[in-house]
Amino acid sequence: VQLQESGGGLVPPGSSLILTCTTTGFDFKIYAMTWVRQAPGHEIEWVATIGASGYNKAYGDSMKGRVTISRDNAKERLYIQMSNLQTEDTAIYYCAQGWGLRYSYLGQGTQVTVSS
Repeated sequence: VQLQESGGGLVPPGSSLILTCTTTGFDFKIYAMTWVRQAPGHEIEWVATIGASGYNKAYGDSMKGRVTISRDNAKERLYIQMSNLQTEDTAIYYCAQGWGLRYSYLGQGTQVTVSS
């Protein structure tokens, strides 16, 4: 199982960003997929989860209303669109195989830094 995040970077407050997770090594279309994040000095925090078909979605409280999770089963990719980013959203963002914090595999992560 390989999960590779991309799309992070340094952005000013109020910006939008789309992160992508490219996957290989498993049958992507039968697994729920999740985005989590970890800020410096903090535990891993659940951001969003999407069911295998893409129909069921769930969002954590920290970014609810500012994020949309999606997936492309044909391309075996997971996405998260984030808007109105704030400094407290600075973290390493990871994609994970599984539902919520009960994931089985985690990618290497992509750094998102929100700063003016």
